[in-house]
Amino acid sequence: MLDLPPLARFGDRVATGLADVTDDPAALDSSGFWAVAADFEGRLTCARFRDVRTEPVPPPASGAWRGPAAGDWTSSLDRAAYTAGVRRIREHIAAGDVYQANLCRVLSAPVDPDADVDALTALLARGNPAPYAGTIRLPRHGVEIATASPELFLRRDGRAVESGPIKGTGRTEADLLEKDYAENVMIVDLVRNDVGQVCATGTVTVPDLCAVEKHPGLVHLVSTVRGELREGEGWPGLLRAAFPPGSVTGAPKSSALRIIDALETAPRGPYCGGIGWVDADRRTGVLAVGIRTFWIDRDSGGAAVLRFGTGAGITWGSDPEGEWRETELKASRLLAVASGTYQVSERIQP
Repeated sequence: MLDLPPLARFGDRVATGLADVTDDPAALDSSGFWAVAADFEGRLTCARFRDVRTEPVPPPASGAWRGPAAGDWTSSLDRAAYTAGVRRIREHIAAGDVYQANLCRVLSAPVDPDADVDALTALLARGNPAPYAGTIRLPRHGVEIATASPELFLRRDGRAVESGPIKGTGRTEADLLEKDYAENVMIVDLVRNDVGQVCATGTVTVPDLCAVEKHPGLVHLVSTVRGELREGEGWPGLLRAAFPPGSVTGAPKSSALRIIDALETAPRGPYCGGIGWVDADRRTGVLAVGIRTFWIDRDSGGAAVLRFGTGAGITWGSDPEGEWRETELKASRLLAVASGTYQVSERIQP
Protein backbone atom coordinates (compact mmCIF):
# COMPACT_ATOMS: atom_id res chain seq x y z
CA MET A 1 0.00 0.00 0.00
CA LEU A 2 1.28 3.42 -0.95
CA ASP A 3 1.81 5.78 1.97
CA LEU A 4 -0.43 8.48 0.51
CA PRO A 5 -0.81 11.74 2.46
CA PRO A 6 -4.21 12.71 3.85
CA LEU A 7 -6.26 14.76 1.43
CA ALA A 8 -9.78 16.01 0.84
CA ARG A 9 -11.09 17.29 -2.47
CA PHE A 10 -14.53 18.79 -3.12
CA GLY A 11 -14.98 20.29 -6.57
CA ASP A 12 -12.09 22.70 -7.05
CA ARG A 13 -11.38 22.95 -3.32
CA VAL A 14 -8.42 20.89 -2.06
CA ALA A 15 -7.45 20.45 1.59
CA THR A 16 -4.09 19.11 2.80
CA GLY A 17 -2.04 19.20 5.98
CA LEU A 18 -4.09 17.08 8.36
CA ALA A 19 -4.36 18.73 11.79
CA ASP A 20 -6.61 16.40 13.78
CA VAL A 21 -9.37 13.79 13.50
CA THR A 22 -12.39 13.33 15.74
CA ASP A 23 -15.75 11.58 15.86
CA ASP A 24 -17.36 14.45 17.81
CA PRO A 25 -19.84 16.41 15.65
CA ALA A 26 -19.50 19.41 17.97
CA ALA A 27 -16.08 19.98 16.38
CA LEU A 28 -17.89 21.14 13.24
CA ASP A 29 -19.08 24.19 15.18
CA SER A 30 -15.57 25.04 16.43
CA SER A 31 -13.03 26.38 13.93
CA GLY A 32 -11.18 25.36 10.80
CA PHE A 33 -11.98 23.46 7.62
CA TRP A 34 -13.28 19.92 8.07
CA ALA A 35 -13.80 16.96 5.77
CA VAL A 36 -16.71 14.85 6.98
CA ALA A 37 -17.49 11.18 6.34
CA ALA A 38 -20.47 9.61 8.10
CA ASP A 39 -21.12 5.91 7.48
CA PHE A 40 -24.73 4.80 7.13
CA GLU A 41 -24.29 2.73 10.27
CA GLY A 42 -23.31 5.82 12.26
CA ARG A 43 -19.50 6.00 12.35
CA LEU A 44 -18.48 9.65 12.00
CA THR A 45 -15.03 10.85 10.92
CA CYS A 46 -14.30 14.58 10.98
CA ALA A 47 -10.84 15.59 9.76
CA ARG A 48 -9.54 19.15 10.13
CA PHE A 49 -7.03 20.36 7.53
CA ARG A 50 -4.65 23.28 7.86
CA ASP A 51 -4.24 24.19 4.18
CA VAL A 52 -7.14 24.79 1.78
CA ARG A 53 -6.63 26.00 -1.78
CA THR A 54 -8.49 26.25 -5.08
CA GLU A 55 -7.28 23.81 -7.70
CA PRO A 56 -9.17 22.08 -10.53
CA VAL A 57 -9.36 18.30 -10.54
CA PRO A 58 -6.28 17.21 -12.51
CA PRO A 59 -6.71 15.19 -15.69
CA PRO A 60 -6.38 11.43 -15.17
CA ALA A 61 -2.73 10.39 -15.22
CA SER A 62 -1.93 7.34 -17.31
CA GLY A 63 -1.73 4.28 -15.08
CA ALA A 64 -2.57 6.19 -11.89
CA TRP A 65 -5.73 4.15 -11.34
CA ARG A 66 -5.68 0.38 -11.78
CA GLY A 67 -9.26 -0.70 -11.27
CA PRO A 68 -10.74 -4.18 -11.04
CA ALA A 69 -11.62 -6.19 -14.12
CA ALA A 70 -15.23 -5.74 -15.21
CA GLY A 71 -15.98 -9.38 -14.43
CA ASP A 72 -14.55 -9.27 -10.89
CA TRP A 73 -17.51 -7.49 -9.28
CA THR A 74 -19.73 -9.49 -6.93
CA SER A 75 -22.97 -8.34 -5.30
CA SER A 76 -24.08 -8.71 -1.69
CA LEU A 77 -27.56 -9.52 -3.07
CA ASP A 78 -27.89 -11.33 -6.38
CA ARG A 79 -30.86 -10.82 -8.68
CA ALA A 80 -32.98 -13.50 -7.01
CA ALA A 81 -32.25 -12.24 -3.50
CA TYR A 82 -32.86 -8.62 -4.46
CA THR A 83 -36.19 -9.23 -6.16
CA ALA A 84 -37.24 -11.42 -3.21
CA GLY A 85 -36.37 -8.49 -0.95
CA VAL A 86 -38.56 -6.18 -3.02
CA ARG A 87 -41.47 -8.62 -2.66
CA ARG A 88 -40.87 -8.79 1.09
CA ILE A 89 -40.98 -5.00 1.39
CA ARG A 90 -44.27 -4.97 -0.52
CA GLU A 91 -45.59 -7.42 2.08
CA HIS A 92 -44.52 -5.00 4.82
CA ILE A 93 -46.33 -2.19 2.99
CA ALA A 94 -49.48 -4.30 2.68
CA ALA A 95 -49.29 -5.00 6.42
CA GLY A 96 -49.03 -1.27 7.19
CA ASP A 97 -45.49 -1.51 8.60
CA VAL A 98 -43.98 1.00 6.18
CA TYR A 99 -44.93 3.16 3.19
CA GLN A 100 -41.58 3.00 1.43
CA ALA A 101 -38.16 1.47 2.04
CA ASN A 102 -34.86 1.69 0.21
CA LEU A 103 -33.30 -1.68 -0.64
CA CYS A 104 -29.59 -1.60 -1.46
CA ARG A 105 -26.80 -3.96 -2.42
CA VAL A 106 -23.05 -3.53 -2.20
CA LEU A 107 -20.79 -4.51 -5.10
CA SER A 108 -17.22 -5.54 -4.32
CA ALA A 109 -14.07 -6.34 -6.30
CA PRO A 110 -10.41 -6.84 -5.35
CA VAL A 111 -8.20 -3.89 -6.24
CA ASP A 112 -4.47 -3.21 -6.27
CA PRO A 113 -3.23 -2.45 -2.72
CA ASP A 114 -1.64 0.73 -4.09
CA ALA A 115 -4.99 2.02 -5.42
CA ASP A 116 -5.54 5.74 -4.82
CA VAL A 117 -9.13 6.99 -4.54
CA ASP A 118 -8.06 10.46 -5.68
CA ALA A 119 -6.91 8.96 -8.98
CA LEU A 120 -10.36 7.39 -9.31
CA THR A 121 -11.93 10.80 -8.60
CA ALA A 122 -10.02 12.21 -11.57
CA LEU A 123 -11.56 9.54 -13.81
CA LEU A 124 -15.04 10.10 -12.41
CA ALA A 125 -14.75 13.85 -13.04
CA ARG A 126 -14.41 13.08 -16.76
CA GLY A 127 -16.68 10.07 -17.06
CA ASN A 128 -19.45 10.94 -14.61
CA PRO A 129 -19.30 14.59 -13.50
CA ALA A 130 -21.46 15.32 -10.46
CA PRO A 131 -22.31 18.41 -8.40
CA TYR A 132 -21.06 16.91 -5.13
CA ALA A 133 -18.06 14.95 -6.38
CA GLY A 134 -15.11 14.55 -4.05
CA THR A 135 -12.38 12.58 -2.33
CA ILE A 136 -11.62 11.93 1.29
CA ARG A 137 -8.32 10.08 1.68
CA LEU A 138 -7.44 9.16 5.27
CA PRO A 139 -5.94 5.68 4.94
CA ARG A 140 -4.66 5.56 8.52
CA HIS A 141 -8.18 6.27 9.75
CA GLY A 142 -9.93 3.74 7.52
CA VAL A 143 -11.50 6.33 5.21
CA GLU A 144 -10.79 6.18 1.46
CA ILE A 145 -13.74 7.52 -0.52
CA ALA A 146 -14.32 8.73 -4.08
CA THR A 147 -17.82 10.04 -4.65
CA ALA A 148 -19.74 11.27 -7.68
CA SER A 149 -22.85 12.09 -5.67
CA PRO A 150 -25.61 14.08 -7.35
CA GLU A 151 -27.63 14.50 -4.14
CA LEU A 152 -27.52 17.21 -1.48
CA PHE A 153 -27.99 15.87 2.04
CA LEU A 154 -27.46 19.07 4.03
CA ARG A 155 -26.28 22.55 3.11
CA ARG A 156 -25.77 25.07 5.89
CA ASP A 157 -25.09 28.79 5.67
CA GLY A 158 -25.26 30.26 9.16
CA ARG A 159 -28.69 29.28 10.45
CA ALA A 160 -30.14 28.57 6.98
CA VAL A 161 -30.28 24.87 6.10
CA GLU A 162 -31.33 23.05 2.94
CA SER A 163 -31.76 19.47 1.77
CA GLY A 164 -32.31 18.19 -1.77
CA PRO A 165 -33.77 14.67 -1.65
CA ILE A 166 -33.73 12.62 -4.84
CA LYS A 167 -36.38 9.98 -5.46
CA GLY A 168 -37.32 8.74 -8.92
CA THR A 169 -34.82 7.62 -11.57
CA GLY A 170 -35.06 6.86 -15.29
CA ARG A 171 -32.98 6.99 -18.43
CA THR A 172 -35.19 9.82 -19.68
CA GLU A 173 -38.01 11.91 -18.24
CA ALA A 174 -40.48 9.70 -20.13
CA ASP A 175 -39.34 6.73 -18.02
CA LEU A 176 -40.47 8.33 -14.76
CA LEU A 177 -43.57 6.66 -13.35
CA GLU A 178 -46.43 7.78 -11.14
CA LYS A 179 -44.77 5.65 -8.47
CA ASP A 180 -41.64 7.84 -8.71
CA TYR A 181 -43.56 11.06 -8.08
CA ALA A 182 -45.48 9.53 -5.16
CA GLU A 183 -42.24 8.25 -3.65
CA ASN A 184 -40.61 11.67 -3.91
CA VAL A 185 -43.50 13.36 -2.11
CA MET A 186 -43.36 10.78 0.69
CA ILE A 187 -39.66 11.39 1.24
CA VAL A 188 -40.11 15.17 1.14
CA ASP A 189 -42.59 14.84 4.00
CA LEU A 190 -40.04 12.78 5.92
CA VAL A 191 -37.22 15.30 5.32
CA ARG A 192 -39.51 18.18 6.35
CA ASN A 193 -40.14 16.35 9.60
CA ASP A 194 -36.44 15.64 10.13
CA VAL A 195 -35.20 19.21 9.70
CA GLY A 196 -38.28 20.53 11.49
CA GLN A 197 -36.98 18.96 14.69
CA VAL A 198 -34.18 21.54 14.84
CA CYS A 199 -35.61 24.43 12.81
CA ALA A 200 -37.68 27.35 14.05
CA THR A 201 -41.43 26.82 13.83
CA GLY A 202 -42.86 27.99 10.52
CA THR A 203 -39.53 28.25 8.68
CA VAL A 204 -39.55 24.86 6.91
CA THR A 205 -40.64 25.24 3.28
CA VAL A 206 -40.52 23.24 0.02
CA PRO A 207 -39.66 25.73 -2.74
CA ASP A 208 -39.22 22.97 -5.36
CA LEU A 209 -41.17 19.72 -5.57
CA CYS A 210 -40.39 16.92 -8.02
CA ALA A 211 -38.16 18.97 -10.35
CA VAL A 212 -36.57 16.91 -13.15
CA GLU A 213 -32.75 17.02 -13.13
CA LYS A 214 -30.55 15.56 -15.85
CA HIS A 215 -27.39 13.71 -14.87
CA PRO A 216 -24.96 11.61 -16.92
CA GLY A 217 -26.94 8.74 -18.41
CA LEU A 218 -30.13 9.26 -16.37
CA VAL A 219 -32.64 11.71 -14.91
CA HIS A 220 -33.84 12.20 -11.33
CA LEU A 221 -36.76 13.79 -9.55
CA VAL A 222 -35.34 16.28 -7.04
CA SER A 223 -37.10 18.37 -4.40
CA THR A 224 -35.80 21.13 -2.12
CA VAL A 225 -36.53 21.51 1.60
CA ARG A 226 -35.39 24.63 3.47
CA GLY A 227 -35.51 25.84 7.04
CA GLU A 228 -33.81 28.02 9.64
CA LEU A 229 -32.08 26.49 12.64
CA ARG A 230 -33.39 27.44 16.06
CA GLU A 231 -31.09 29.45 18.29
CA GLY A 232 -28.66 27.13 20.04
CA GLU A 233 -28.81 24.39 17.39
CA GLY A 234 -25.77 23.42 15.34
CA TRP A 235 -24.26 20.46 13.53
CA PRO A 236 -24.76 17.93 16.36
CA GLY A 237 -28.51 18.53 16.51
CA LEU A 238 -28.87 18.77 12.74
CA LEU A 239 -27.09 15.47 12.15
CA ARG A 240 -28.97 13.78 14.97
CA ALA A 241 -32.30 14.87 13.46
CA ALA A 242 -31.58 14.17 9.79
CA PHE A 243 -29.24 11.16 9.77
CA PRO A 244 -29.33 8.79 8.02
CA PRO A 245 -30.71 10.60 4.97
CA GLY A 246 -34.42 10.04 4.41
CA SER A 247 -34.10 9.41 0.67
CA VAL A 248 -32.01 6.29 1.24
CA THR A 249 -33.93 4.88 4.21
CA GLY A 250 -37.71 5.13 3.84
CA ALA A 251 -40.89 6.24 5.56
CA PRO A 252 -41.45 6.00 8.43
CA LYS A 253 -37.67 6.04 8.88
CA SER A 254 -37.58 3.90 12.05
CA SER A 255 -39.63 1.11 10.44
CA ALA A 256 -37.65 1.29 7.20
CA LEU A 257 -34.36 0.94 9.10
CA ARG A 258 -35.58 -2.24 10.80
CA ILE A 259 -36.59 -3.73 7.45
CA ILE A 260 -33.30 -2.71 5.83
CA ASP A 261 -31.37 -4.37 8.66
CA ALA A 262 -33.31 -7.62 8.17
CA LEU A 263 -32.97 -7.78 4.37
CA GLU A 264 -29.53 -6.39 3.53
CA THR A 265 -26.55 -8.68 3.99
CA ALA A 266 -23.65 -6.19 3.91
CA PRO A 267 -23.02 -2.92 5.74
CA ARG A 268 -23.49 0.14 3.56
CA GLY A 269 -20.52 2.00 5.03
CA PRO A 270 -20.10 5.46 3.44
CA TYR A 271 -22.67 4.52 0.82
CA CYS A 272 -25.94 6.25 1.77
CA GLY A 273 -24.13 8.12 4.55
CA GLY A 274 -22.98 11.75 4.46
CA ILE A 275 -19.85 13.00 2.70
CA GLY A 276 -18.64 16.58 2.43
CA TRP A 277 -17.05 19.58 4.07
CA VAL A 278 -17.69 22.14 6.80
CA ASP A 279 -16.00 25.54 7.13
CA ALA A 280 -16.56 26.13 10.84
CA ASP A 281 -15.11 29.64 10.73
CA ARG A 282 -17.68 30.78 8.16
CA ARG A 283 -20.47 28.56 9.53
CA THR A 284 -21.01 27.01 6.12
CA GLY A 285 -20.91 23.45 4.87
CA VAL A 286 -22.19 20.98 2.31
CA LEU A 287 -22.78 17.29 2.91
CA ALA A 288 -23.86 15.03 0.07
CA VAL A 289 -25.75 11.78 0.34
CA GLY A 290 -23.12 9.10 -0.23
CA ILE A 291 -24.61 7.65 -3.40
CA ARG A 292 -22.63 6.97 -6.61
CA THR A 293 -19.77 6.38 -4.21
CA PHE A 294 -16.73 4.10 -4.18
CA TRP A 295 -14.68 3.24 -1.13
CA ILE A 296 -11.73 1.00 -0.31
CA ASP A 297 -11.69 -1.48 2.56
CA ARG A 298 -8.36 -2.98 3.60
CA ASP A 299 -7.67 -5.99 5.79
CA SER A 300 -4.82 -6.40 8.24
CA GLY A 301 -2.75 -8.17 5.60
CA GLY A 302 -2.94 -5.23 3.23
CA ALA A 303 -5.39 -6.69 0.72
CA ALA A 304 -7.74 -4.07 -0.70
CA VAL A 305 -11.34 -4.33 -1.85
CA LEU A 306 -13.13 -1.65 -3.82
CA ARG A 307 -16.82 -1.31 -2.97
CA PHE A 308 -19.76 0.49 -4.56
CA GLY A 309 -23.40 0.62 -3.48
CA THR A 310 -26.55 0.77 -5.53
CA GLY A 311 -30.22 0.58 -4.58
CA ALA A 312 -33.79 1.64 -5.23
CA GLY A 313 -36.77 2.92 -3.29
CA ILE A 314 -39.50 0.32 -2.96
CA THR A 315 -43.19 1.24 -2.79
CA TRP A 316 -46.42 -0.71 -3.25
CA GLY A 317 -46.22 0.14 -6.95
CA SER A 318 -42.77 -1.39 -7.36
CA ASP A 319 -42.08 -4.14 -9.85
CA PRO A 320 -39.28 -6.40 -8.50
CA GLU A 321 -37.56 -6.82 -11.86
CA GLY A 322 -37.93 -3.13 -12.59
CA GLU A 323 -36.26 -2.22 -9.31
CA TRP A 324 -33.39 -4.60 -10.04
CA ARG A 325 -32.94 -2.88 -13.43
CA GLU A 326 -32.89 0.50 -11.69
CA THR A 327 -29.99 -0.63 -9.50
CA GLU A 328 -28.18 -1.81 -12.63
CA LEU A 329 -28.81 1.51 -14.39
CA LYS A 330 -27.42 3.49 -11.46
CA ALA A 331 -24.29 1.34 -11.31
CA SER A 332 -23.42 0.62 -14.94
CA ARG A 333 -21.72 3.87 -15.97
CA LEU A 334 -19.68 4.22 -12.78
CA LEU A 335 -18.54 0.61 -12.71
CA ALA A 336 -17.39 1.02 -16.31
CA VAL A 337 -15.34 4.08 -15.31
CA ALA A 338 -13.76 2.27 -12.35
CA SER A 339 -13.02 -0.87 -14.37
CA GLY A 340 -11.60 0.96 -17.38
CA THR A 341 -14.26 -0.19 -19.85
CA TYR A 342 -15.91 3.21 -20.22
CA GLN A 343 -15.69 4.31 -23.84
CA VAL A 344 -14.57 7.81 -24.77
CA SER A 345 -17.50 8.12 -27.19
CA GLU A 346 -19.94 7.79 -24.27
CA ARG A 347 -18.69 11.02 -22.74
CA ILE A 348 -20.76 13.12 -25.10
CA GLN A 349 -23.98 11.59 -23.80
CA PRO A 350 -26.08 13.63 -21.33
